Amino acid sequence: MRYVYFTHQQKSVLGVQTAEGTKILGEESLDSLLSRGVDLVRYGAEGHGETVNPDENSYLPVLTRPGKIICVGLNYADHTSESPYAQPTYPTVFPRFNSSLLAHNQPIILPKLSDSLDYEGELAVILKSGGRYITAEEALDCVAGYALFNDASVREYQFITPQWTVGKNFDATGAFGPELVTADELPRGAKGLRLETRVNGNVVQSASTDDMLFDVATLISTLSEAITLEAGDVIVTGTPAGVGFGMNPKSYLKEGDIVEVSVEQIGTLRNPVALEK
Repeated sequence: MRYVYFTHQQKSVLGVQTAEGTKILGEESLDSLLSRGVDLVRYGAEGHGETVNPDENSYLPVLTRPGKIICVGLNYADHTSESPYAQPTYPTVFPRFNSSLLAHNQPIILPKLSDSLDYEGELAVILKSGGRYITAEEALDCVAGYALFNDASVREYQFITPQWTVGKNFDATGAFGPELVTADELPRGAKGLRLETRVNGNVVQSASTDDMLFDVATLISTLSEAITLEAGDVIVTGTPAGVGFGMNPKSYLKEGDIVEVSVEQIGTLRNPVALEK
């Protein structure tokens, strides 16, 4: 099942993709459905509504107010090697805030304060349940589905302090969507899928999700040792090598660039880059 959240006739509506188009299920968000413990596969299959073709600029982030967005850094060894850090033996985590989210086809904003905006194509995991001390064997049973994420980073502010939070949370830098693909449609743990990022059509990142140092099950289990995970939480699993910061000379995003993040069997998240007004 493939869920999208979009604007239709001046209302925010939830839909599922069908062979005929997008079937509107109603105005209740995925955030709400997950918090209520709704089975997304059954809900999408049994729902009835008008079938439409959403305007390409009508998309909203698949979740608009996740309880927690937990991002994982340095989760691909090749990316760590292009960074100023040694490879950690424990997941490197930092928060994303809801105010930074934007949707498919919406512009990622290059802020007035810096010209060091960079892309990071990533796989996002959306939880349908959680708890503490979740075992690795139980962890994937907590997954509702997967989506795409561009963890766009303002590098100057990421590295201005030992903590990365500010540089990872400028408004309109966390692209999220366009679909939530339920876990039953993908290999368990989203294993073995090709992740690519393209800037203006040129491939700049390419890796397999098998290359993650801490896979989805390990991340859920490890995070739950310290943090109570909940339905609707999002885990953004890290980016591979090829970011602009790692190039020589560095190659940051500029106005008019088009960034696309793709994961096979999930789709493509596309965003232009625009200057802050």
